[in-house]
Amino acid sequence: MPQLNENFLRLEKNYLFINIAKKIAAFKEAHPEADIIRMGIGDVTLPIAPVVIEAMKKGCDEMGVKETFKGYEDSGAGYDFLREAVSGYYKSFGADVAPDEIRINDGAKSDCGNIVDIFGDDNTILVTDPAYPVYVDSNLMSGRKIIYADSNEENGFAAMPDESVHADIIYLCSPNNPTGSVYTRTQLKEWIAYAKKNNAIIIYDSAYEAFITDPDVPRSIFCIEGAKECCIEMCSLSKTAGFTGMRCGYTVIPEALKVIASDGTEVSVAQIWGRRQGSKFNGVSYPVQCAAAAVFTPEGLKQVHENIAYYQENARIISDTMTKLGVKFTGGVNSPYIWFKCPNDMKSWDFFDLMLEKIAVVGTPGAGFGKNGEGWFRLTSFGDRQRTIEAMERFEKLVSDMK
Repeated sequence: MPQLNENFLRLEKNYLFINIAKKIAAFKEAHPEADIIRMGIGDVTLPIAPVVIEAMKKGCDEMGVKETFKGYEDSGAGYDFLREAVSGYYKSFGADVAPDEIRINDGAKSDCGNIVDIFGDDNTILVTDPAYPVYVDSNLMSGRKIIYADSNEENGFAAMPDESVHADIIYLCSPNNPTGSVYTRTQLKEWIAYAKKNNAIIIYDSAYEAFITDPDVPRSIFCIEGAKECCIEMCSLSKTAGFTGMRCGYTVIPEALKVIASDGTEVSVAQIWGRRQGSKFNGVSYPVQCAAAAVFTPEGLKQVHENIAYYQENARIISDTMTKLGVKFTGGVNSPYIWFKCPNDMKSWDFFDLMLEKIAVVGTPGAGFGKNGEGWFRLTSFGDRQRTIEAMERFEKLVSDMK
């Protein structure tokens, strides 16, 4: 009889967003007339930029012509034209990343979960808490030891390293999901120094880098000296360009990143990851890669930033409401997420239920992201403008009545 990987039994039985969906379904059944405003899941709502769609159509047309038809992409790392475009994008904000260090994927979540395949199960994993669930779950599935660095109200939800603690692999996310907090250059230098001291590797999630406006907040960890010797970076076009339904992103593994195998030989992490991907991943479709490359053209960047500006204005509307009500929060600037403290010291899920029942607005309970999320709540700015305004009007009345 086949044996299960019983590490899966260590996972929460229901994923956070499945629990939310069940609660919404029950509420809709009981209140079919309710006008629910969803501000929970971080999915975009604006259409993809026209120049990107045109590039995808052109790519599709090429697939229908013998002379331009594309089958398997030879390297498995993505077409040269897209990797060169991504490299140029990195250079535009001060990160020297070569095309050969970039691998195209079907979104950052896949690589965040799959990267652990190339690391031994006896590694100690350090995750900042609260955290995006995939960091924790993918390592629990492999039975690894996970330790936590506390992100909380006292440190602005930007955990810093504890020199008395050893870790082998470190997950960082900036701008952070779910808290909206960011790491400054000085703080990232400290994390890199910690990683080098521990011979550790930082897995850096920069999925929301396009929302950064503060010049002291790096758009990439590779803007920091020394990062190439200890860091892997993952980014996605899901939020930058609305690719949540098209699926494309990229992972950067520098050539300088090496580890020592048990026999004492030096091994390239990029080479091992390439071998893993060659065995388990067939790449991203040619039309989608054509679309992705168009994002990084001057017109593409202009058009996608118009969408980002729309979401940033939504974030400002939410943030201004929190400020007006005296509700403590992080995010809203440099991030599409607003992470606020539940009024009257309510528990996260209790406040979720209250918002749903009283004002039919859905957010995400902070407790679903880890122990330090208890008593906090996440809203996203990815919705429609008028619906965001209406949600904040409902929210203001709810919180005012609670005082």
